[in-house]
Amino acid sequence: MILFPAIDLKDGQCVRLKQGEMSAATVFNADPAGQAKLFAAQGFTWLHVVDLNGAFAGKPVNREAVESILNAVDVPVQLGGGIRDMATIEAWLALGVRRVILGTAAVKDPKLVAEACRAFPARIAMAIDARNGKVAIEGWAETAAIGAADLARRLAGVGIAAIIHTDIDRDGLLHGLNIESTLALAGEVDVPVIASGGLASIADIRRLLEPDCAILKARSPAVPSMTGASMPARR
Repeated sequence: MILFPAIDLKDGQCVRLKQGEMSAATVFNADPAGQAKLFAAQGFTWLHVVDLNGAFAGKPVNREAVESILNAVDVPVQLGGGIRDMATIEAWLALGVRRVILGTAAVKDPKLVAEACRAFPARIAMAIDARNGKVAIEGWAETAAIGAADLARRLAGVGIAAIIHTDIDRDGLLHGLNIESTLALAGEVDVPVIASGGLASIADIRRLLEPDCAILKARSPAVPSMTGASMPARR
């Protein structure tokens, strides 16, 4: 199993949100690089970083904070938030991001996803952030007409390295992962699926080690715990 501790960035700081509400952000560390070092010291093998401001703006906003993380640790970073064109994808990968996450672009510009996968094999992931089965976009401010499973099937064959599936209604609430919906999504595609949204305790980790979850990976919890602090994801 791979645990992905998350660093969600708002105004250059590490924050925790509940169900993605930017107005109710709680700052838990003002030093993103320092937080990344803490996760690396705890033994995590990946970091999940999200530019929350960028997700709403449709372009990178927290570049300085992301750069500080990349310069602070050798742990590979996957990054999402406001990545909507090839130039931005190329810029982040050139800067040292190991894997770029596309969410809104996956819904609005599927040709970009396919093009990016061809240009950068194994370095493009797709975010499927779902609310009542429908895909949320633009920093979760809008809900698209397409369902989560339909989007997964549509783009699974273009070379996506992984799908990050987040249940928005559980995100940041410590109510546990929505295993059933994540497994249903994973059953539709041959792409590795990262479970996200609500992971809260060692019990969630044990559940993800059950045989039926063998096709899933996991993001780590939304508050300090045995695996460190992390927050919700959005693209």
